[in-house]
Order: sequence, then structure tokens, then C-alpha cells
Amino acid sequence: MVNRKELDPDKSPGERFGQRLRTLRDERGWTQDELGERMGCSGTHISAVETGRRPPTPRFAHSADRALGTGDLFERQGRAARHTALLEGFPEFVAHEVRAAEIRLFELGIIPGLLQTPEYAAAITMGAVRRGAITEHQAEERLSLLAERQASLERTPAPMVYAVLDESCIRRPVGGPGVMAAQLDRIVAFAELPSTVLQVAPYDLGERRAFDLPVTLLALADRSHIAYAESAQQGRLERDMRFVQPLLTAYHQLQAEALSQVASVAMIEQLRKGSP
Repeated sequence: MVNRKELDPDKSPGERFGQRLRTLRDERGWTQDELGERMGCSGTHISAVETGRRPPTPRFAHSADRALGTGDLFERQGRAARHTALLEGFPEFVAHEVRAAEIRLFELGIIPGLLQTPEYAAAITMGAVRRGAITEHQAEERLSLLAERQASLERTPAPMVYAVLDESCIRRPVGGPGVMAAQLDRIVAFAELPSTVLQVAPYDLGERRAFDLPVTLLALADRSHIAYAESAQQGRLERDMRFVQPLLTAYHQLQAEALSQVASVAMIEQLRKGSP
């Protein structure tokens, strides 16, 4: 079949669920639309679950078991697929991020993942493990994906990356003095790249700061735009320009209000030297 995505069941519980669903559907000679009709959903939904773009909900897994006569097989596999450190919507976002022509980031409290050193990323992730928020296996999943995302920035041509960091990102200590010093050095090095722009949104920006939550905006090769934002429980990918355009406007306003790259780097270097 043309353009059929190859699935690796060992890559993640989600791909294992999708591969099993596809295999049993193929054995019965059903199309995605035909299985969707039996399950009470669209063929597009079936495709998204089979390829790992959407996680299987409990209702979806139960319907799959009923339609395919598999007992509670998919309900059990669905629980494993949902027990992941990645928020809903994030895997689909990453698939676009690694191909984006431009990436615009705004972050609060911590350095954005794409700019993190391995030691800083490990400290953040292990903190979540100690709190019981994720398992060690899920921590490994996060760190592995982060390494893949960072490696994707080295593609040719390189994407243009704009990063606006709230001042809290550079002042919040993570992992101890050594880890934090190396992370600040990493940010300064990032700012020196020809395909990056780094700015700090200082505390005294106050109510003029455009965002109260982290946000990422992608410009794709076809000139379309995607926005991604997270709450504590869910990630949301938005393609509708009626909603994306106001975020782009707000981001440009934030860049105008934030410190210049020269002033931002000077602030980071002062902090690196221990100056207030």
C-alpha cells in the first residue's frame, strides 16, 4: 500500500496497540472506514490510532475489542499505551516540529527542552520521578525523545528558532550550581548560532507579558502555521488560523517588549558570574 507508515511495536505501547489493531483489521479484510463503522467512529480516527498520532481512549479500546472479538485485549493494551509520560497531542506536535521551517518558543520557569543540556534535562525528569509523577521507564522515554528532537535541529537547512524565555527560566536553580552553570553556557552558545534568536522577558515586563503559559508556534514548509500549548494534563495542537493568528500576533508583541538578544545574553552572563 502506498505511503503506509511502518510501525515498530517495540518503540512504544502506542505503536504496539496500533500495529495489533492494523494486523487484526487486515486479517479480516476491512478498510479503516469499515472498522470505524463497526466501532462507531471515523476511518480517520482509526488511522490516527493505528499510526500513533492519537492515543486510544478507554471507549475506543472497548469498541475495538467488541468489533474484533478480542475479549479485553485492546482494553489492556490501551491502558499501557495511555500510561506514558507524553501528553496527548505531543507526539503529533513533535512530528511537525522536526520538519518545521521556523520554531517560536516561549517558556516559563524552566529552560525549553530544545535548549536543555542532558544534565539539566535529566535533573528535571528525575525530579518528576522522585515526586511519583512518572516512572523511571517514562523518564527514559522523555529523555530519548528530547535527544531526537534536539538532533533534528541540525538538519539542513536548519530551522530558524526564536526563543523568548521568561526571566524565571534563567534564575530558577536546577540540578545544582554545576548543572545550572553549564545550562546558562548552553543558552549563550545557542544565541550565537546563525539560525537562532534568544530573548529574555524580564520580570519588570509585568502585565505587558503576552503569555501566562508556555507556547510553541511552528511555521511549516508550506507556509502553514501550528500552535501547541500545554496544561498540566493535556497538550493541544491547533491548526485553525482563526486561533493561531492571535498567538502569532501576541508572540511578535512579546518579542518587541522583551530584551534584545545582546541585552539578554548580558543578563545571562552576569547571572553566570554570580552578579545580581
